[in-house]
Amino acid sequence: MKTIIAACSQNLSGSRASIQTALRTLLAAPWPSQRDVRSWLQLLSVLQWVLSFLLLGTVSLLLLIYLVFTSFWPISALYLAWIIFDWDTPEKGGRRLPCLRRWPVWRHFRDYFPVKLVKTHDLSPSHNYIIGSHPHGILCVGAFCNFITGSTGFGEMFPGIRPFLTTLAGNFRLPIFREYLMSGGLCPVTRRAIGYLLSKNGTGNAVAIVIGGAAESLSCRPGVTTLILKNRKGFVRMALQHGAYLVPSFSFGENDLFRQVVFEEGSWMRSIQQRFQKMMGFAPCVFYGRGLTSVRSRGFLPYARPITTVVGEPVAVPKIENPSSETVDMYHEMYVRALLKLFNENKTKYGLSETDELHIL
Repeated sequence: MKTIIAACSQNLSGSRASIQTALRTLLAAPWPSQRDVRSWLQLLSVLQWVLSFLLLGTVSLLLLIYLVFTSFWPISALYLAWIIFDWDTPEKGGRRLPCLRRWPVWRHFRDYFPVKLVKTHDLSPSHNYIIGSHPHGILCVGAFCNFITGSTGFGEMFPGIRPFLTTLAGNFRLPIFREYLMSGGLCPVTRRAIGYLLSKNGTGNAVAIVIGGAAESLSCRPGVTTLILKNRKGFVRMALQHGAYLVPSFSFGENDLFRQVVFEEGSWMRSIQQRFQKMMGFAPCVFYGRGLTSVRSRGFLPYARPITTVVGEPVAVPKIENPSSETVDMYHEMYVRALLKLFNENKTKYGLSETDELHIL
């Protein structure tokens, strides 16, 4: 009996010693530094944003379809009724939630790249504005961070100005995703939606339009500064019809966030991309970025490259209900000159050389 008790005591002592050794090893191990924690928070903030834009709408639609065939079908029915009732809201200014714009995660999102907003001139709250956002890039990171989140200080730099960002109207037909977009201040890039903000929402509205659109994203790659703008004049006509001032902006570094396989003009892959873009409104780009676990791995997250969005001098535009083509061309030319001036005055400050030129197609 004494032998058994002695053996048990020895085993317990050994177990306690093992536990104590493990605890000492754990406490002696280096804990993640504050810098490591910040890096992971920044990475996760970008991950949630990319997944939201790439998957939230599709996954929500598939989930609601699935629920139709289960005992939870009333959820799908009620949400369908809500969308029908709320159908026109995106084109009537949307439904902004200031708390979402101030969400702390956007500060980590901003610091991942980092993204910076630079003001060159004041914007008076007594006018409305159309801000031309260039270039498109792959996912319009600079435009989203500066005009949708409050993380870069747009509200403090331009007091009294309410920024909106336009995107494809089809995005507002996807369940849940439409609510997410509207809560931040995104609106459809349609004449009706933009016209509402410029004429029926008072003054102090700044509607940002990524003018190059999907066509410009097909040529996006590091070191290339080519814009699709020469024949994009609809935004100028709308500015004239509503008397909204035109404001150029350029996001230096936007094209450095991803690597894209660019197919040559005339190739069969390029023609497929262009055809798809005309039918669906967006272009299927073949691109990659960094992976989740390592900067050297490949994945769908953007590379951490600095983005500096410079907002230029507003071009004063009169209100002309039915502007002639000549008038539209004149103000379009004035806008292009203002954009070129903005680019040339700031390119060497934000990563480009003196010899770099802005090519407008």
